[in-house]
Amino acid sequence: MTQPQGPGSPYQLLFADDVHEPPSLPQSFLDIYPGDWQLPQPRDGRPYTYSNFGMSRDGRISFNEPGQEAAVHVTLGAAHDVWLMALLRMRADAIMVGDTTVRLEGEHFWTSAFIYPPDGPAFQAQRLAEGYKPLPLLVLLTLNGDINFAANCFKRSDLHVVVATTDRGAQALADVQCNAQLDIHSFGDETADLTRMAQMLHSDYGINNLLCEGGSRVFANMLDAGLIDEEFVTWCPTLVGRSADHQRPSYTEGVAWMPGNNPYSKPLSLHRGGDYIFLRTRVRYP
Repeated sequence: MTQPQGPGSPYQLLFADDVHEPPSLPQSFLDIYPGDWQLPQPRDGRPYTYSNFGMSRDGRISFNEPGQEAAVHVTLGAAHDVWLMALLRMRADAIMVGDTTVRLEGEHFWTSAFIYPPDGPAFQAQRLAEGYKPLPLLVLLTLNGDINFAANCFKRSDLHVVVATTDRGAQALADVQCNAQLDIHSFGDETADLTRMAQMLHSDYGINNLLCEGGSRVFANMLDAGLIDEEFVTWCPTLVGRSADHQRPSYTEGVAWMPGNNPYSKPLSLHRGGDYIFLRTRVRYP
């Protein structure tokens, strides 16, 4: 099997509370990312769902300035960050993003090879060895059907895209055509029932592992529905700030929990790569 080269230096494992034997990753990957990463089994009729975000030291995920909205301006394209993102995509049956993410990253393909080409063959070989399909299903969330169909992901005939939306969004998308295989599902009138969506992905599409890559409103609403099981957070060395004239989104937006009714995340492992800190947690709900 093709051996991964990694992001230039191994991650430093600072602690790991979730260690199992035997490890689930092969030694060639553990030499780069020590501590392993076991995937829990799906439960409650829905996929095991994990998230991945890059966050500034002060908790922002975007500068939100024209032409500089993308996450790369916060993460600075650090090799350790994108290599870990590729690892997380490697094990995803499906990857979920919101319509804003597709609009901002129209050139993107949600695959390991796209985000980290040097180890693309190694990630793909391991993905196939673990029994995953060659490409993850792309799940796109939109309320109104406001989707950038000029994005590259809609140009690939080998890509399967599921759009989860509302009744009005489905109506707006009724006549859309693209090269990708496109399925459109409505999960409600004014808002989408995310629990029903997750259950449908598991029952109808065989999705056992779902990776949520945002944005912050998608993530917050998935948390609010109790659907995020684990999170991977990259703490970047950048500071972003916020003011009345410069609104910068935080890690979660659009949902405000009350004390005692808020999600809680228990740290499972912590890695360091250069000036970046990589946290994995398991989410608990009241």
